[in-house]
Amino acid sequence: MASMTQSLEDYLETIYILIRDGGSACVRDVAKSLDVKMPSVVKAIHELKKLELVLQEPYSAIELTEKGRRLARSVLGRHTLLRSFLVKLGVSRKTADKDACRMEHILSAETLDKIRLFSEGNKISEGNKK
Repeated sequence: MASMTQSLEDYLETIYILIRDGGSACVRDVAKSLDVKMPSVVKAIHELKKLELVLQEPYSAIELTEKGRRLARSVLGRHTLLRSFLVKLGVSRKTADKDACRMEHILSAETLDKIRLFSEGNKISEGNKK
C-alpha cells in the first residue's frame, strides 16, 4: 500500500483548493498550480487513489473522497495556521506561504497546538522538562 508523503499532501491540498475555489480539479490545473508536469500529477493521482483519497475516471475531473476531504482540510489548516503565525512575526506573505508549505509536513501535533494557542493569545505552559 502507498504511504502518505509530503508531496502527496501537497497534491491533495492543491486538489482541495481547486475544487473549493473553482468547483473542479483537472490534471492540467493541478500541474499548473504546482508548477509540475502532467505525468507527475497522473502518478500522484494514482498513489492518492491507492490511499482511497481521490476518485478519477480517465480524462475526467479529480474528486476527493470523504477521507481525502478530511485530510486535505487538515493539511490546509496547518498551512493556514503557520502562514498566519509567520506573517504575525513580520515575515512577508510570499515567504511565509513558502515556509508554511515546508513546515506543515514536519512539525509535530504538539508544536502546532502550541502555535495555535499562542496565535490565539492564550498563555502557553512549559512542557515537561527532563
